[in-house]
Amino acid sequence: MSRPPSLFLPSCARAHRLRTSRGDFAVHEAVPPAGTPPRGHALLVPGFTGSKEDFIALLEPLALRGFRVVAVDGRGQHESEGPRDESAYAQEELAQDVLAQTAAAFGGAERVHLLGHSLGGLITRAALIKDPSPYASFTIMSSGPGAIAQTQQQRTRMLIDVLADPKTDMEWIWRAMRSLDPPEAAKESTPREIAAFLRRRWLNTVPEQLIATGRQLVGEPDRVAELAAVPLPKHVLSGAVDYAWPIALMDDMAVRLGARRTVIESAEHSPGAERPEPTARALADFWERSGPEGAAGDPAS
Repeated sequence: MSRPPSLFLPSCARAHRLRTSRGDFAVHEAVPPAGTPPRGHALLVPGFTGSKEDFIALLEPLALRGFRVVAVDGRGQHESEGPRDESAYAQEELAQDVLAQTAAAFGGAERVHLLGHSLGGLITRAALIKDPSPYASFTIMSSGPGAIAQTQQQRTRMLIDVLADPKTDMEWIWRAMRSLDPPEAAKESTPREIAAFLRRRWLNTVPEQLIATGRQLVGEPDRVAELAAVPLPKHVLSGAVDYAWPIALMDDMAVRLGARRTVIESAEHSPGAERPEPTARALADFWERSGPEGAAGDPAS
């Protein structure tokens, strides 16, 4: 679970609802300083149990580099509503949402840099394979070629089973999960407002969304060959340690994609929240090299 270092929205950003052909979505949007035309546009899609707040620390440094950035709550995540129906969260449906968000936020005037974190990497990959035309580049952040690691599959299946049990509710599950946190996590000093936010976000998330997307995490096939066939610059970015997909697997995926590879030292599964400054720098450097024209290819470096 990503923990934003702060909930403070910088002066360059605002929270609003994005109206699309597939419904309204809660977003954070950041823009470059006044009088500075954007040098590019980016859509940021969060992961499992995540939300737009996972990118909050990236907004200002990316805007200062000249990028207009929109971070979204996906359907059924936190402040974006969603139905109590698992079929609404099939990967095809969520991929269509990403395409609709792109069209509504950026209007098709210029191609967009697309980023997906964790589960968001699988969803955005599906959107890109379906229709790459709106995009200038693709960044996969802390996500892999297919299903999550075996140990995480076991944990995710347990969570799916509990979520599907009508005798349990989200508050009970939240308390149970916290009781299973490792002892070192209990010693960490999480600011009160962040702890309250994490609980609120969990309670706001639609259970059927978690069930359906959890099944995607444990059953996702390897689609790297399909993605490699899409002629856009690609970027595989991660921390130096990752519990969901092994780092070696992401290294290999980058080679298979002919992608730029960035490892953020001293970060784990959520480099955008854990080490936002070097993460933002790596993203902006890649986007500047890729350009809105979406030149094909950006070899690993």
